Amino acid sequence: MVKKYIAFIEMKKELKGNVLGVVFPDFPGCVSCGDNFDEAYQMAHEALSGHVEAMKEHGYNIPKPSTLEDIEKNWEDFKDWKKTKYAIAYISLIPSSKTRKYTISMDVSLMAQIDNIAKNRSKFITKAVEKVLGISNIENKQSKQKPAQNLRKS
Repeated sequence: MVKKYIAFIEMKKELKGNVLGVVFPDFPGCVSCGDNFDEAYQMAHEALSGHVEAMKEHGYNIPKPSTLEDIEKNWEDFKDWKKTKYAIAYISLIPSSKTRKYTISMDVSLMAQIDNIAKNRSKFITKAVEKVLGISNIENKQSKQKPAQNLRKS
């Protein structure tokens, strides 16, 4: 089952660096940023996935997603966020999946180009697909929502 965690994305650009900051109330210390909203949203996926993987590797429990009401009531930093312009995004945490072998057909010249720059074809193709789809892990077919459908603006 895909869990969705709330991320706060600061909508005003910082004077320094001109970036949008992202935080996750359920994961203190899990932060990200982007040069624009779409990039911040994509980077939030990567930050959440990486943070959770690190927590698992170190034996920490992964919290259940909080509701917005719980965050407004219990998150210490919410009082500061209320003073700024922000958007709330629901970021899917895609569970790690097992690798499966596939047979694909591809133009010979494309495969030759991959072989010239990559040590591992499968890893290269996986990263390319993730980049094109704008996700850090391939989402299952149950999650077809576009980022704009996952937003609640404040």
